[in-house]
Amino acid sequence: MFGIQTKKVMLLGSGELGKETIIEAQRLGLETIAVDRYKNAPAMQVAHRSYVVDMLNGEELLSVIEQEKPDLVVPEIEAIATETLIDLEKEGFRIVPTAKAVNLTMDREGIRRLASEGLGLPTAKYAFANTLEELRVAVNEIGTPCVIKPIMSSSGKGQTVCRSIEDIEWSWNEAISGGRAKKTRVIVEEFIHFESEITLLTVRSISGTTYCAPIGHVQKDGDYIESWQPHVMSTEQIIEAQDIAKKITDALGGYGLFGVELFLSSQGVYFSEVSPRPHDTGMVTMVTQDLSEFALHIRAILGCPIPTVQLLKPGASHTIKATKESNTYQIAGIPESLSIPDTQVRVFGKPATKVGRRMAVVLSSGESVEEARKRAALAASKMMVTHE
Repeated sequence: MFGIQTKKVMLLGSGELGKETIIEAQRLGLETIAVDRYKNAPAMQVAHRSYVVDMLNGEELLSVIEQEKPDLVVPEIEAIATETLIDLEKEGFRIVPTAKAVNLTMDREGIRRLASEGLGLPTAKYAFANTLEELRVAVNEIGTPCVIKPIMSSSGKGQTVCRSIEDIEWSWNEAISGGRAKKTRVIVEEFIHFESEITLLTVRSISGTTYCAPIGHVQKDGDYIESWQPHVMSTEQIIEAQDIAKKITDALGGYGLFGVELFLSSQGVYFSEVSPRPHDTGMVTMVTQDLSEFALHIRAILGCPIPTVQLLKPGASHTIKATKESNTYQIAGIPESLSIPDTQVRVFGKPATKVGRRMAVVLSSGESVEEARKRAALAASKMMVTHE
């Protein structure tokens, strides 16, 4: 147990999820430090101090951590020199949830092998490839259609559905250009014909393991567009999903919130991925639950008890994305969006736009998920990223 005596928290990665995490940490009186690879990242705008470093550079990462000596090091993204975190944990630094968890989930290979080969969880068939020729062999083995992803990327970057032999080279190029850390290794996955995909937010704390109501979501090009809570599931599906989530999070260990991604199909529940941190689809919890995913994460890593999470009302989120690259932009239509009943807006404050980059999110609630989704979609339609 870390204990509430913890004073200083350092966040590695300072995007929109980090921003909300920092705010929750400050609500409990913690000193906060935000670190990212670019200036003026969202979490830097609310943290007490911030640093710009190449987090894949072990020496730079080591330097800033040793300089600040935080009580907790909280990774918010995958692209981090995780070997350095393993060494720091051995020296006594507390890595959230554990250095092992951060290292295993940094790339899709580590976590997929743990889930399938180590724990025997149901997953799509998969193979790995380091070259275009190896990819051709892997696709022939898995069959088409299949999903091809970089082993390390975020927000769906570099992910494609390869529908034929002719698509293989295109999928390879997309994966290599969209991956992080100059990795040239990709994962090929069987295309699961699923009924829906969900995020099961799972909290490990001093109180044991707690689950939030399942979150449904829609993705495009591997990145989420909208999410809603609760997603309708049968009792059998919920039991199966919670069993998978507990096994994978127990294997990773530590305290904190985990975003466990699952496929629901007619053949059962399949494990997809897990993030040992708040999940983008979980932003909806800011309007649905008594404790948001960010509040749960901070409480858990501080060693505070986590009561049963209360779902107060159905809700939905809808992202606002940029359509071009620019250093100057505005978010238009906020007053019109806020005219929709039971609707909130979060503008992330990112310093620049890129094609497809999430710049804001709409959060709506309603008497039903259907009503909340309609409100969120309508509110989002009134907003736009504009450029001078």
